[in-house]
Amino acid sequence: MTRSPSSPGFWRSPLRGPWFTSVLGVVLLGGITVLFVTGLVSYAAYNPNLSPVNDKTPDKGILGFYLFSWPTDPHWLYRLNQGVHVTLGITLIPVLLAKLWSVIPRLFALPPVRSLAHALERISLLLLVGGALFEFVTGVLNIQLDYVFPGSFYTLHFYGAWVFFAAFVAHALLKMPTALRNLRQLREERNDLVTPRPAEPTVSRRGALWFVGGGSLLLFATTAGQGFDGPLRRTALLAPHGGDDPGSGPNGFQINKTAAYAGIDAAGTGEDVWRLVVTGRTGTVRLSRAQLAGLALHSSALPIACVEGWSTSDQWWRGVRLRDLAALVGYDDDPPDVFVESLQARGAFRKAALRANQVADPRSLLALYVNGEDLSPDHGYPARIIVPAAPGVLNTKWVARMTFGEL
Repeated sequence: MTRSPSSPGFWRSPLRGPWFTSVLGVVLLGGITVLFVTGLVSYAAYNPNLSPVNDKTPDKGILGFYLFSWPTDPHWLYRLNQGVHVTLGITLIPVLLAKLWSVIPRLFALPPVRSLAHALERISLLLLVGGALFEFVTGVLNIQLDYVFPGSFYTLHFYGAWVFFAAFVAHALLKMPTALRNLRQLREERNDLVTPRPAEPTVSRRGALWFVGGGSLLLFATTAGQGFDGPLRRTALLAPHGGDDPGSGPNGFQINKTAAYAGIDAAGTGEDVWRLVVTGRTGTVRLSRAQLAGLALHSSALPIACVEGWSTSDQWWRGVRLRDLAALVGYDDDPPDVFVESLQARGAFRKAALRANQVADPRSLLALYVNGEDLSPDHGYPARIIVPAAPGVLNTKWVARMTFGEL
Protein backbone atom coordinates (compact mmCIF):
# COMPACT_ATOMS: atom_id res chain seq x y z
CA MET A 1 0.00 0.00 0.00
CA THR A 2 1.45 3.38 -1.04
CA ARG A 3 1.76 5.79 1.82
CA SER A 4 1.27 9.54 1.41
CA PRO A 5 3.09 12.26 3.36
CA SER A 6 -0.05 12.66 5.48
CA SER A 7 0.10 9.02 6.65
CA PRO A 8 1.33 8.51 10.26
CA GLY A 9 3.99 6.03 9.19
CA PHE A 10 5.40 7.98 6.22
CA TRP A 11 7.94 9.99 8.23
CA ARG A 12 10.00 7.28 9.95
CA SER A 13 13.05 9.05 11.34
CA PRO A 14 13.45 8.18 15.04
CA LEU A 15 15.11 11.57 15.62
CA ARG A 16 11.88 13.50 15.41
CA GLY A 17 10.18 14.23 18.68
CA PRO A 18 9.21 16.96 21.13
CA TRP A 19 12.61 17.14 22.86
CA PHE A 20 14.64 17.48 19.65
CA THR A 21 12.26 20.09 18.24
CA SER A 22 12.16 21.99 21.53
CA VAL A 23 15.96 22.29 21.78
CA LEU A 24 16.15 23.74 18.27
CA GLY A 25 13.19 26.04 19.00
CA VAL A 26 14.80 27.50 22.11
CA VAL A 27 18.03 28.22 20.20
CA LEU A 28 16.07 29.95 17.45
CA LEU A 29 14.02 31.91 19.97
CA GLY A 30 17.14 33.61 21.29
CA GLY A 31 18.95 33.88 17.96
CA ILE A 32 16.07 35.28 15.91
CA THR A 33 15.23 37.81 18.62
CA VAL A 34 18.80 39.11 18.41
CA LEU A 35 18.56 39.17 14.60
CA PHE A 36 15.37 41.22 14.72
CA VAL A 37 16.75 43.74 17.21
CA THR A 38 20.05 44.19 15.36
CA GLY A 39 18.10 44.51 12.10
CA LEU A 40 16.04 47.37 13.54
CA VAL A 41 19.18 49.01 14.88
CA SER A 42 20.86 48.66 11.49
CA TYR A 43 17.92 50.35 9.80
CA ALA A 44 17.94 53.17 12.36
CA ALA A 45 21.62 53.78 11.53
CA TYR A 46 20.55 55.18 8.16
CA ASN A 47 18.58 57.97 9.85
CA PRO A 48 15.73 57.15 7.43
CA ASN A 49 13.44 59.82 8.86
CA LEU A 50 16.00 62.53 8.09
CA SER A 51 15.61 62.61 4.30
CA PRO A 52 13.82 60.59 1.60
CA VAL A 53 17.18 59.68 0.04
CA ASN A 54 18.10 57.77 3.20
CA ASP A 55 14.78 55.96 3.46
CA LYS A 56 14.64 52.87 1.28
CA THR A 57 11.35 51.67 2.81
CA PRO A 58 8.73 54.33 2.09
CA ASP A 59 5.27 54.40 3.66
CA LYS A 60 6.41 52.38 6.66
CA GLY A 61 3.93 54.17 8.94
CA ILE A 62 3.89 52.94 12.52
CA LEU A 63 6.69 50.49 11.73
CA GLY A 64 9.07 53.43 12.00
CA PHE A 65 8.21 54.02 15.67
CA TYR A 66 11.64 52.94 16.92
CA LEU A 67 13.70 55.45 14.95
CA PHE A 68 16.12 57.66 16.82
CA SER A 69 19.02 59.95 16.00
CA TRP A 70 21.94 57.68 15.24
CA PRO A 71 24.93 58.38 17.53
CA THR A 72 28.58 58.73 16.54
CA ASP A 73 29.92 56.98 19.65
CA PRO A 74 31.32 54.45 19.90
CA HIS A 75 32.82 54.79 16.44
CA TRP A 76 32.66 51.00 15.91
CA LEU A 77 28.94 50.74 16.79
CA TYR A 78 27.63 49.97 13.30
CA ARG A 79 30.57 47.67 12.62
CA LEU A 80 29.67 45.60 15.70
CA ASN A 81 25.91 45.63 15.15
CA GLN A 82 26.02 44.60 11.51
CA GLY A 83 28.76 42.05 12.09
CA VAL A 84 26.59 40.37 14.73
CA HIS A 85 23.47 40.55 12.55
CA VAL A 86 25.02 38.98 9.46
CA THR A 87 27.29 36.45 11.15
CA LEU A 88 24.56 35.23 13.51
CA GLY A 89 22.08 34.98 10.63
CA ILE A 90 24.40 32.73 8.63
CA THR A 91 25.33 30.70 11.72
CA LEU A 92 21.66 29.96 12.42
CA ILE A 93 20.96 28.50 8.96
CA PRO A 94 21.66 24.84 9.97
CA VAL A 95 19.52 25.28 13.10
CA LEU A 96 16.65 26.72 11.05
CA LEU A 97 16.83 23.92 8.46
CA ALA A 98 16.97 21.27 11.19
CA LYS A 99 13.95 22.83 12.91
CA LEU A 100 11.96 22.86 9.67
CA TRP A 101 12.96 19.23 9.02
CA SER A 102 11.90 18.22 12.53
CA VAL A 103 8.34 19.52 12.12
CA ILE A 104 7.75 18.75 8.44
CA PRO A 105 5.13 16.02 9.20
CA ARG A 106 2.84 18.73 10.58
CA LEU A 107 2.79 20.50 7.23
CA PHE A 108 1.02 17.46 5.74
CA ALA A 109 -1.28 16.68 8.68
CA LEU A 110 -4.95 15.98 7.88
CA PRO A 111 -7.45 17.43 8.26
CA PRO A 112 -5.71 20.74 7.53
CA VAL A 113 -8.05 22.64 9.86
CA ARG A 114 -9.71 21.16 12.95
CA SER A 115 -10.93 24.33 14.66
CA LEU A 116 -10.65 28.10 14.56
CA ALA A 117 -7.69 28.00 16.97
CA HIS A 118 -6.03 25.34 14.83
CA ALA A 119 -6.64 27.41 11.70
CA LEU A 120 -4.94 30.42 13.29
CA GLU A 121 -2.01 28.26 14.31
CA ARG A 122 -1.69 26.88 10.77
CA ILE A 123 -1.75 30.40 9.28
CA SER A 124 0.92 31.56 11.71
CA LEU A 125 2.98 28.49 10.83
CA LEU A 126 2.67 29.24 7.10
CA LEU A 127 3.80 32.83 7.66
CA LEU A 128 6.55 31.63 9.97
CA VAL A 129 8.03 29.10 7.56
CA GLY A 130 7.58 31.28 4.48
CA GLY A 131 8.88 34.36 6.27
CA ALA A 132 11.91 32.54 7.66
CA LEU A 133 12.90 31.19 4.25
CA PHE A 134 12.30 34.57 2.60
CA GLU A 135 14.35 36.53 5.15
CA PHE A 136 17.27 34.12 5.24
CA VAL A 137 17.40 33.67 1.45
CA THR A 138 17.26 37.40 0.65
CA GLY A 139 19.76 38.10 3.43
CA VAL A 140 22.26 35.57 2.10
CA LEU A 141 21.84 36.82 -1.46
CA ASN A 142 22.47 40.39 -0.31
CA ILE A 143 25.59 39.34 1.60
CA GLN A 144 26.84 37.69 -1.59
CA LEU A 145 26.02 40.85 -3.58
CA ASP A 146 23.70 38.76 -5.76
CA TYR A 147 20.64 40.98 -6.23
CA VAL A 148 18.38 38.59 -8.15
CA PHE A 149 15.19 39.36 -6.21
CA PRO A 150 12.50 41.56 -7.83
CA GLY A 151 12.78 44.85 -6.00
CA SER A 152 14.87 46.69 -3.46
CA PHE A 153 16.55 44.53 -0.83
CA TYR A 154 15.90 47.17 1.81
CA THR A 155 12.15 47.24 1.21
CA LEU A 156 11.73 43.48 0.84
CA HIS A 157 13.86 42.59 3.85
CA PHE A 158 12.30 45.28 6.06
CA TYR A 159 8.66 44.33 5.49
CA GLY A 160 9.49 40.64 5.33
CA ALA A 161 11.12 40.92 8.75
CA TRP A 162 7.99 42.39 10.30
CA VAL A 163 5.73 39.69 8.82
CA PHE A 164 8.13 36.94 9.88
CA PHE A 165 8.72 38.26 13.38
CA ALA A 166 5.00 38.77 14.04
CA ALA A 167 4.39 35.11 13.12
CA PHE A 168 7.44 34.10 15.14
CA VAL A 169 6.17 35.85 18.28
CA ALA A 170 2.71 34.30 17.90
CA HIS A 171 4.22 30.85 17.42
CA ALA A 172 6.59 31.29 20.38
CA LEU A 173 3.75 32.32 22.68
CA LEU A 174 1.76 29.28 21.62
CA LYS A 175 4.58 26.75 21.82
CA MET A 176 7.03 27.99 24.45
CA PRO A 177 5.20 26.45 27.47
CA THR A 178 5.17 23.08 25.71
CA ALA A 179 8.82 23.41 24.67
CA LEU A 180 9.97 24.18 28.22
CA ARG A 181 7.93 21.27 29.56
CA ASN A 182 9.52 18.94 27.00
CA LEU A 183 13.02 20.09 27.94
CA ARG A 184 12.39 19.48 31.66
CA GLN A 185 10.87 16.03 31.33
CA LEU A 186 13.09 13.01 31.79
CA ARG A 187 10.84 10.82 29.64
CA GLU A 188 9.66 12.26 26.34
CA GLU A 189 5.94 12.49 25.80
CA ARG A 190 4.58 11.17 22.54
CA ASN A 191 2.93 13.46 20.01
CA ASP A 192 2.38 13.65 16.26
CA LEU A 193 6.11 14.18 15.64
CA VAL A 194 6.97 10.72 17.02
CA THR A 195 6.60 8.13 14.27
CA PRO A 196 4.65 4.93 15.09
CA ARG A 197 7.02 2.96 12.80
CA PRO A 198 10.53 4.27 13.54
CA ALA A 199 13.36 3.26 11.24
CA GLU A 200 16.61 1.87 12.63
CA PRO A 201 18.54 4.79 14.19
CA THR A 202 21.92 5.67 12.71
CA VAL A 203 22.66 8.51 15.12
CA SER A 204 21.31 9.64 18.47
CA ARG A 205 19.36 12.84 18.89
CA ARG A 206 22.25 14.37 20.79
CA GLY A 207 24.54 13.29 17.96
CA ALA A 208 22.22 15.01 15.49
CA LEU A 209 22.36 18.19 17.58
CA TRP A 210 26.15 18.03 17.56
CA PHE A 211 26.00 17.69 13.76
CA VAL A 212 23.78 20.77 13.48
CA GLY A 213 26.04 22.67 15.87
CA GLY A 214 29.10 21.64 13.85
CA GLY A 215 27.48 23.00 10.69
CA SER A 216 26.77 26.29 12.44
CA LEU A 217 30.32 26.47 13.74
CA LEU A 218 31.68 25.85 10.22
CA LEU A 219 29.55 28.66 8.79
CA PHE A 220 30.63 30.96 11.61
CA ALA A 221 34.30 30.22 10.94
CA THR A 222 33.92 30.85 7.20
CA THR A 223 32.02 34.12 7.62
CA ALA A 224 33.04 36.00 10.77
CA GLY A 225 36.54 36.85 9.56
CA GLN A 226 35.26 39.44 7.07
CA GLY A 227 35.17 41.91 9.95
CA PHE A 228 38.82 41.45 10.90
CA ASP A 229 42.21 41.94 9.31
CA GLY A 230 45.08 39.48 9.19
CA PRO A 231 44.69 35.67 9.21
CA LEU A 232 41.05 35.75 10.34
CA ARG A 233 39.94 37.53 7.16
CA ARG A 234 41.37 34.69 5.09
CA THR A 235 38.99 32.25 6.81
CA ALA A 236 35.94 34.16 5.51
CA LEU A 237 35.56 31.90 2.49
CA LEU A 238 31.80 32.49 2.17
CA ALA A 239 32.07 36.28 2.39
CA PRO A 240 32.69 38.48 -0.68
CA HIS A 241 35.12 40.59 1.34
CA GLY A 242 37.05 37.74 2.86
CA GLY A 243 40.50 36.74 1.64
CA ASP A 244 43.48 39.02 1.25
CA ASP A 245 43.14 42.79 1.09
CA PRO A 246 42.71 44.09 -2.48
CA GLY A 247 46.11 45.30 -3.56
CA SER A 248 48.68 46.69 -1.19
CA GLY A 249 49.82 50.02 0.21
CA PRO A 250 47.82 52.74 1.97
CA ASN A 251 44.74 52.19 -0.23
CA GLY A 252 44.91 48.41 0.05
CA PHE A 253 41.69 47.70 1.93
CA GLN A 254 38.19 46.51 1.04
CA ILE A 255 36.13 48.22 -1.65
CA ASN A 256 32.44 47.66 -2.27
CA LYS A 257 31.84 50.00 -5.19
CA THR A 258 34.60 50.73 -7.69
CA ALA A 259 35.07 53.97 -9.63
CA ALA A 260 34.43 52.10 -12.88
CA TYR A 261 31.10 50.76 -11.57
CA ALA A 262 30.06 54.24 -10.47
CA GLY A 263 30.96 55.80 -13.82
CA ILE A 264 33.81 57.89 -12.39
CA ASP A 265 36.75 58.76 -14.65
CA ALA A 266 39.67 61.17 -14.69
CA ALA A 267 37.80 63.59 -16.94
CA GLY A 268 35.49 64.50 -14.06
CA THR A 269 37.95 64.34 -11.16
CA GLY A 270 41.02 66.11 -12.51
CA GLU A 271 42.48 69.04 -10.54
CA ASP A 272 41.57 71.54 -13.25
CA VAL A 273 37.96 70.29 -13.52
CA TRP A 274 36.66 69.10 -10.15
CA ARG A 275 35.26 71.60 -7.69
CA LEU A 276 33.45 71.00 -4.41
CA VAL A 277 30.29 73.13 -4.24
CA VAL A 278 29.34 74.01 -0.66
CA THR A 279 26.02 75.80 -0.05
CA GLY A 280 24.61 77.20 3.18
CA ARG A 281 23.18 80.18 5.02
CA THR A 282 25.53 82.78 3.51
CA GLY A 283 25.61 81.46 -0.04
CA THR A 284 27.80 79.13 -2.07
CA VAL A 285 31.54 78.55 -2.26
CA ARG A 286 33.45 76.50 -4.81
CA LEU A 287 36.68 74.85 -3.73
CA SER A 288 39.34 73.02 -5.72
CA ARG A 289 41.14 70.11 -4.14
CA ALA A 290 44.22 72.27 -3.67
CA GLN A 291 42.14 74.87 -1.84
CA LEU A 292 40.65 72.18 0.39
CA ALA A 293 44.13 70.88 1.15
CA GLY A 294 45.12 74.41 2.15
CA LEU A 295 42.44 74.56 4.87
CA ALA A 296 43.01 73.28 8.39
CA LEU A 297 43.33 69.49 8.09
CA HIS A 298 42.47 66.97 10.77
CA SER A 299 42.87 63.20 11.14
CA SER A 300 40.56 60.42 12.31
CA ALA A 301 41.07 56.68 12.72
CA LEU A 302 37.78 55.14 11.59
CA PRO A 303 36.59 51.89 9.98
CA ILE A 304 34.24 51.38 7.05
CA ALA A 305 31.38 48.99 7.84
CA CYS A 306 28.72 47.86 5.37
CA VAL A 307 25.25 46.36 5.59
CA GLU A 308 26.58 43.07 4.16
CA GLY A 309 28.46 42.53 7.43
CA TRP A 310 32.01 43.23 6.29
CA SER A 311 34.19 45.97 7.68
CA THR A 312 37.73 47.25 7.58
CA SER A 313 40.00 47.94 10.48
CA ASP A 314 40.47 51.58 11.49
CA GLN A 315 42.05 53.48 8.59
CA TRP A 316 43.86 56.78 9.13
CA TRP A 317 41.87 59.45 7.28
CA ARG A 318 42.94 63.08 6.84
CA GLY A 319 40.88 65.97 5.52
CA VAL A 320 38.66 68.92 6.38
CA ARG A 321 36.18 68.60 9.24
CA LEU A 322 32.54 68.77 8.15
CA ARG A 323 31.85 71.35 10.84
CA ASP A 324 34.56 73.58 9.36
CA LEU A 325 32.96 73.35 5.92
CA ALA A 326 29.64 74.32 7.53
CA ALA A 327 31.38 77.34 9.07
CA LEU A 328 32.47 78.49 5.59
CA VAL A 329 28.81 79.01 4.65
CA GLY A 330 27.55 80.67 7.81
CA TYR A 331 27.20 77.98 10.48
CA ASP A 332 29.92 78.88 12.97
CA ASP A 333 28.46 77.62 16.23
CA ASP A 334 25.80 75.01 15.60
CA PRO A 335 26.35 72.94 12.43
CA PRO A 336 23.08 71.75 10.82
CA ASP A 337 22.24 68.67 8.77
CA VAL A 338 23.96 68.27 5.42
CA PHE A 339 22.83 66.87 2.08
CA VAL A 340 25.72 65.24 0.17
CA GLU A 341 25.75 64.56 -3.58
CA SER A 342 28.26 62.41 -5.45
CA LEU A 343 29.68 62.43 -8.96
CA GLN A 344 28.42 58.85 -9.18
CA ALA A 345 26.36 58.46 -12.32
CA ARG A 346 24.26 55.40 -11.38
CA GLY A 347 23.40 53.05 -8.55
CA ALA A 348 21.93 53.54 -5.09
CA PHE A 349 23.05 56.10 -2.52
CA ARG A 350 24.36 58.65 -5.02
CA LYS A 351 22.96 61.13 -2.51
CA ALA A 352 22.85 60.91 1.28
CA ALA A 353 21.91 63.01 4.29
CA LEU A 354 23.83 63.31 7.55
CA ARG A 355 22.30 64.53 10.78
CA ALA A 356 23.61 67.56 12.64
CA ASN A 357 25.23 65.48 15.39
CA GLN A 358 27.24 63.66 12.71
CA VAL A 359 28.33 66.94 11.12
CA ALA A 360 29.32 68.37 14.51
CA ASP A 361 31.50 65.43 15.52
CA PRO A 362 35.15 66.54 15.18
CA ARG A 363 36.07 63.14 13.69
CA SER A 364 33.68 63.59 10.75
CA LEU A 365 35.73 64.55 7.71
CA LEU A 366 35.65 65.31 4.06
CA ALA A 367 38.69 63.09 3.58
CA LEU A 368 41.37 63.83 0.98
CA TYR A 369 43.94 61.31 2.15
CA VAL A 370 44.02 57.86 3.69
CA ASN A 371 46.93 56.28 5.51
CA GLY A 372 49.25 59.08 4.42
CA GLU A 373 48.48 59.09 0.67
CA ASP A 374 45.89 60.54 -1.70
CA LEU A 375 42.66 58.60 -1.91
CA SER A 376 42.66 56.15 -4.79
CA PRO A 377 39.85 56.50 -7.38
CA ASP A 378 38.13 53.42 -5.93
CA HIS A 379 38.23 54.90 -2.42
CA GLY A 380 36.64 58.17 -3.51
CA TYR A 381 39.26 60.52 -5.01
CA PRO A 382 39.17 63.48 -5.05
CA ALA A 383 37.22 63.61 -1.75
CA ARG A 384 34.91 61.42 0.31
CA ILE A 385 32.87 61.55 3.50
CA ILE A 386 33.99 59.59 6.56
CA VAL A 387 31.80 59.67 9.69
CA PRO A 388 32.15 57.62 12.89
CA ALA A 389 29.62 54.77 13.33
CA ALA A 390 27.84 55.51 10.02
CA PRO A 391 26.93 52.74 7.54
CA GLY A 392 29.40 52.55 4.67
CA VAL A 393 26.94 53.81 2.05
CA LEU A 394 26.53 57.09 3.97
CA ASN A 395 30.28 57.69 3.73
CA THR A 396 29.74 59.11 0.25
CA LYS A 397 32.61 58.83 -2.25
CA TRP A 398 33.48 61.22 -5.11
CA VAL A 399 31.70 64.12 -3.38
CA ALA A 400 30.59 66.92 -5.70
CA ARG A 401 28.19 69.06 -3.63
CA MET A 402 27.33 69.63 0.04
CA THR A 403 24.24 71.59 1.09
CA PHE A 404 24.06 72.57 4.76
CA GLY A 405 20.75 73.41 6.44
CA GLU A 406 17.61 71.87 7.87
CA LEU A 407 16.49 69.01 5.62
